[in-house]
Amino acid sequence: MRILFIGDIVGRVGRRMIKDYLSTYVEKYNIDFVIANGENASHGKGLLRHHYLELINSGIDCITLGNHYDSKKDVRGYADRVDRLVRPLNLISEYPGEGSVVFDVNGVSIRITNLLGSAFMKEAVNNPYYSLLECLGESEDPATIHIVDFHAEATGEKICFAYAFDGKVSAVLGTHTHVQTRDYRILDGGTAFISDVGMTGYYDGALGFDKDTVVSKLMYGNNVRFDIPNEGRGVFSAVVLDVDELTGKCVEIFPIYQIEK
Repeated sequence: MRILFIGDIVGRVGRRMIKDYLSTYVEKYNIDFVIANGENASHGKGLLRHHYLELINSGIDCITLGNHYDSKKDVRGYADRVDRLVRPLNLISEYPGEGSVVFDVNGVSIRITNLLGSAFMKEAVNNPYYSLLECLGESEDPATIHIVDFHAEATGEKICFAYAFDGKVSAVLGTHTHVQTRDYRILDGGTAFISDVGMTGYYDGALGFDKDTVVSKLMYGNNVRFDIPNEGRGVFSAVVLDVDELTGKCVEIFPIYQIEK
């Protein structure tokens, strides 16, 4: 089973990159299932319903969220009415939608789980380790393949989480920091790992946003909003997973990082 996982889609440029390049990669790598983190797809924060539909219509099979899951309030109105959206599993308060969803792909069951990290994150959440452990224990019909989008800040928390579930899930893929890391690997138990898949969005900025506004706020302490360009050079960040359909173990992981000229 070939799975493509796309890093945080940011704004209009990110959505355009999906339209312009996704089909090419699906064909090139013979992809069976496409997952993307879409928590920044609507103006840099959150996911509006029409952008959810836009991404699905562009060829994405499953969209995960992150700490900005509630930034666009209309998600509360549609999360229970769509079947390809996965919000964070370990939220403390009840929230519409599901945090772990099983898909049938040509007779193979694939579970997608979205979790928020607990280190250096503003969002108060239930412990991600125990939340996933509980999810695995409650599964009456365990999926053959299980992909975890671990939306977290600290690389140390991400690798420790992956080691803790090595052999229990097919992949632990880090999102949130918008910078693709080079530590992709397959752990001893057959679980694929990368600290961060990276970002799909505006390249000539900071984290997908206009660099001047980010510098103004983070370096000089000015009370300004991050601007997000609607056009410009984009980057497409993703990983391809090759997973054994019988064992659920990953046999290969490799990155995609394409910058537009």
